[in-house]
Formats: sequence, structure tokens, C-alpha cells
Amino acid sequence: MADRAALELAAYAALELAQRAKRWRPYPGPQGLAMQSEADILFYGGAAGGGKTDLLLGTARYLHNRCIIFRRVSPSLQGIIDRSKEIYTQAGDGTLDNYNAGHSRWTLDGRLIRFGSIQYDADVTDYQGQPYDLYGFDEITEFTENQFRFVTGWNRTTRPGQRCRTICTGNPPTDSDGEWVLTFWGPWLDPNHPHPALPGELRFYTTIAGKDVECPNGDPVEVDGEMVKPLSRTFIPAKVQDNPALMASGYIAHLQALPEPLRSKMLYGDFQAGREDNAYQVIPSAWVEESMARWEKTKQPKAPMTAIGVDVARGGRDKTCLAPRWLHWFGKVHAVPGASTPDGAAVAGLTLVHAKDRAQAVVDVIGVGASAYDFLKTNEAVRALPYNGAGKSWRTDKSGQLHFINKRAESYWLLREALDPASQLDLCLPPDSELKADLCAPRWKPTPTGILIEPKEDLAKRIGRSPDKGDAVVMCWAAPGVPAEAEPQEDRFPGMNQFTNGGSGWLR
Repeated sequence: MADRAALELAAYAALELAQRAKRWRPYPGPQGLAMQSEADILFYGGAAGGGKTDLLLGTARYLHNRCIIFRRVSPSLQGIIDRSKEIYTQAGDGTLDNYNAGHSRWTLDGRLIRFGSIQYDADVTDYQGQPYDLYGFDEITEFTENQFRFVTGWNRTTRPGQRCRTICTGNPPTDSDGEWVLTFWGPWLDPNHPHPALPGELRFYTTIAGKDVECPNGDPVEVDGEMVKPLSRTFIPAKVQDNPALMASGYIAHLQALPEPLRSKMLYGDFQAGREDNAYQVIPSAWVEESMARWEKTKQPKAPMTAIGVDVARGGRDKTCLAPRWLHWFGKVHAVPGASTPDGAAVAGLTLVHAKDRAQAVVDVIGVGASAYDFLKTNEAVRALPYNGAGKSWRTDKSGQLHFINKRAESYWLLREALDPASQLDLCLPPDSELKADLCAPRWKPTPTGILIEPKEDLAKRIGRSPDKGDAVVMCWAAPGVPAEAEPQEDRFPGMNQFTNGGSGWLR
């Protein structure tokens, strides 16, 4: 790792070069250091006003050859595009003739700078196999982790001497959807991280068995018989005080006038300020985190598999997910692309691969799932149960006061009550950032006829993907259950009333 003095020297050299050309240049300090950082994956920002957009545009123009800069939704790109026109046409650096509005891209001195959006998780395939030597993400906390990881998998170049990297900019997340960045850049952003890092310090990571593992340096490591080179990460904080132009404009006064915790987030880049769930979030984030922490300390029970939830992909871009459970302990969720399970027979076959001990297989019977259930209900290897989230609920919450609009609301509430520390059930969920996001994303609202959970279609639009893993876990915990169209009867499934919680639901 180059030391700070060397980085500052390189930044000032770039500054001097830009000054002579009368073109855009980075400000000395965090912006210049970020531009010259050796990190493969850089997160720059924290507070508002640190020159995040300019960093992306300037680095793309002067240090890279083939670049793409993303915002989550396309309307948000207009501000970046407008700023690029100011920067790229300064002092004859380029003209508007170099910008192709139809394709949202610049061509300058043979360099390509493109703008794109990834509103939904499925949109990542629009960029599949399209390599760039610079990937830029403006407001990274608005993207899902899946979008970020998938797209940057093509970060490469065939141009000799051209470095490749990813630069992310953004402020602290304002809700739980963006909190994955606190884990990804944990050594810099998590105050409880066991191995904290200094701003600009490089840390090296590779993926082993689907989990990020920190490595001592950038030397190749062996993973499954293959030598893999770890990628470096870092975080460089910036704030409005680092931006002379905005300080001169009085922008800091606007940040100071914001209400808390937004003031601390935007003025100071405080990632811990106001880390609260939405008031109507169904399952509190802390309960999921506690459950996942228990999982790592708890062994799988020596008991037959209790149930497996089967959430069937409703489209080729969704995932079919299977969540197995042994009593209070959930195994890792198995997820396969929807294209791999095009019909009921394929879903049934996949279920039989993962189901053990004649476990109850709770199958989502909407769409292809109905056919899968038909295959499974005649197979003695499992005890198939149909699940229709739109079906009628006959139960109440544990207080006996609240009813539910449908089976989906009932099932999510049952898992909420089970994860509540007051239940003392000590559920164990496997550590999985996508699963956590799925479970923490849904919101609820009271209605005259009962609790309504945010419809899956509306949720998918809001978070950019279908919460398949979360739904599989919710369905799994709902077993043993009853068909949505039938009122509960103790003799419908022998033994299902062995454990109850005041009539609120079946606890295993």
C-alpha cells in the first residue's frame, strides 16, 4: 500500500496537470486522494457536499478509458449528465457534439463514458458481459448488494496498462435497505468491527463458500483448487468543508438546518445516526441480526428435518428458493434461477433433493407452484402442504386482538412473534445479507378488517427484486399449517396442535 504522502504527491501532480490545461481538477485532500487511491473498490463520501459526483466524472474522463456511471433510477441521472456537460466542455475539452443523448454516453479522445440505471435486480442482465475498466455508483446505498456484485463482475479491460476499479459514492443509508454497505465496508463504518481500518487504508477480500473473507494482503490465495487474487477495498470520508466551491455558496447552512438524524448523516457523514427501522417494518432488523448471530454459535439440532419452505419463481428472473428447518434452526436457503425451474416437475424434483425425513414441504401454489404441489402430494418422501398467501386467515396475533387480511400477513406476523426476544424461542436464521434484507423490507398497516402486509408486487417494485428468500423462510415457519380455504381443525394434521401460543399460531 502506498503511504499517504505518496498518494498526496500523486494527487497534487494530477492537480497541477489539470490546472495547466485549464480543465476540471480534484480538490486537494479527500477528493484528490480518492482519485489516486489504489483500491480496487472505493467508497467515497459519507457527508453531503464532498464532491462525489465530480470525483466520478473527473476520474472517468482523465484516468480511464471505458467507463459506466450508475444511478438507481434513470431520472436521477439527469443531474450527473448536466454536470458532465459543464465539466467536459470546459476550455475546449470537448463539445456537446461528443455527447450522444440517445445512448446517454460521451466519446472524448477515444474514451467512452456511459450513464445507466438499475432500477430492479432483474435489470442487471442488461449489462451482463459488457466490460468496463471503471464502474461508478452514485449513491451506492440506493442499490442492492446483488446489483452491485453482479454488475461489477465484468470489471476488466484488454487495454495494456489500464487499471480497473470500482468507485462508489454516497451518504449514510436512510433506511435498512441500504445497510448492506455497513457490512461490506465494515472495518471503516462499523464501530464494533473487531479489526477497524483507517480512512484510505487498503483491506483485501475474496469470496470463499459464498462469504467475504479478509486476506492479509493482495497475494493470490487458493480457493477450491484455484488461485484467486483478493480485491482491495477502502473508504475515504469527505464532507462539505472539503469542497471550497460549496463552502463559498453557503451550502453548509442548509445542512446545519436539517432535522436530526438527517443533520448528522449529511453534515458529518455519521453512519450510526438514527439507525432506526421504518415505524411500520414488520420484523425489526435487530431481531433478525440477533437470530443470525445465534446461528453462528449454534449447531444444527440432532432431529429430523421439520419443514422446508418452497417459494417458486413466478418468472425467469426471480429465484426459486427452498428454506429447510430443523425445529427452531433454519438451514441455509437454497436459491436457483427461475429459468432452472420452468415447470412443476422441475420444482418438485429440486424439493425432493433438499427435503429430508418426510419433512413438511410448504409449497407456494400460485402459478407453477400448483403443479409442483400436485407432483409432491403423491410422493411419500415429503408431506406436501399448499400455501396460498392470498387465502383467508383465521387466526389472530398473540394478543388475540389483531386479525389478518390474508395468509401472507398471518405468516409474516407469526415469524415476527417468533423472532421477538420475548418469545424465548431463540430462532436461528443463517447469516445471509439478502435474506436479512428480504425479511426486514416488508411493511404493514392496520386496516378495519385486519393487518395488511405490503403486497409482494409492491415490495418488489420498492426494493428492486422479489423477496424470494424471505418468503421461503416465512412459509417454512408457517408449517404445520392448513390450506388457506379451510378453517383450522385439530385433526386435519395429526400433532399440529402439540405446541401453541395462546391460539396465535403454531410454534414448533
